[in-house]
Amino acid sequence: MWIQRQLTLASRPRGFHLVTDEIVDAVPELRELRVGLATVFIQHTSASLTLNENASPDVRRDFAAWFDRVVPDGAEYFAHTLEGPDDMAAHVKSSLTGSALVLPVADGRLALGTWQGIYLCEHRDNGGARRVVVTAVGEERS
Repeated sequence: MWIQRQLTLASRPRGFHLVTDEIVDAVPELRELRVGLATVFIQHTSASLTLNENASPDVRRDFAAWFDRVVPDGAEYFAHTLEGPDDMAAHVKSSLTGSALVLPVADGRLALGTWQGIYLCEHRDNGGARRVVVTAVGEERS
């Protein structure tokens, strides 16, 4: 069985935002899979996805603080600044975290660990809505 859905995540401020439930809710057919794989892909170069701890908001704040310190907006060495000082910095941050996740599916659910969640990593001050494509393949439940 193959499944593919495109969803649009609402505009969010710069930061790391848990979106696991939004993604799962957008692909109810996952419940039909006994075993499989799901790929979650973001169609943008200034936002990204990562899988990490889903309980403490401190983790999300710490990620944002680290990324902003390591890859500062408006660094004098960035030439690509057509869309503002956060333009190139957002592209670098996106490359560090990545545009896709491949996740196991087991018994109709994403087989995430107890403390794992999918983050939308918004690297722009005004990134806007973000498009995500979820493709899943697997064996149907009987």
